[in-house]
Amino acid sequence: MATGKTRAGGRAGPHRGTRVAIVRARWNEEVTLALERGAIERAADSGASVDLFEVAGSFELPAAVALLADTGRYDAVVPIGCVIRGETPHFEYIAQSVSKGLMDLTLTYPTAIPFGVLTCDSIEQARERAGGTEGNKGSEFMDAALEMVALRQALTRAPSSARRSARKASSASSRSTR
Repeated sequence: MATGKTRAGGRAGPHRGTRVAIVRARWNEEVTLALERGAIERAADSGASVDLFEVAGSFELPAAVALLADTGRYDAVVPIGCVIRGETPHFEYIAQSVSKGLMDLTLTYPTAIPFGVLTCDSIEQARERAGGTEGNKGSEFMDAALEMVALRQALTRAPSSARRSARKASSASSRSTR
């Protein structure tokens, strides 16, 4: 069933040779393997090289992402996981912890880190998002990572005077709102 959601416009692609790590949770493996395949295909289409890693479950993803980002080897680290609601509050704790952990890492590291964890009410919903009627969100996770890499690459190619001007404007704007 389509949700009526729209996607962002055209994708800005990174330079060929972009290095990406995918770290996949084995929990709900049927779904995470399908998401990983979608991400790998999209990376291959863009000319990115991919290294694959695994962890036990989604809860371990933030720690693994941090370890991989710390190496400095990767332009992007794409976490792939799937958390499915059950009969206990476990889902809420895991989903919230993982999303907070990944957001903190996204703001800490210069490495592109998308939110690549499905949070679904049922296995059927997860399957629909891992190659079913909702498409393969794994490819969308990779798109988000590659767009952030392209943005960083564009900013590093910009003349330093343009970056300084942007920083000055940004800091002047933040001072005027205090």
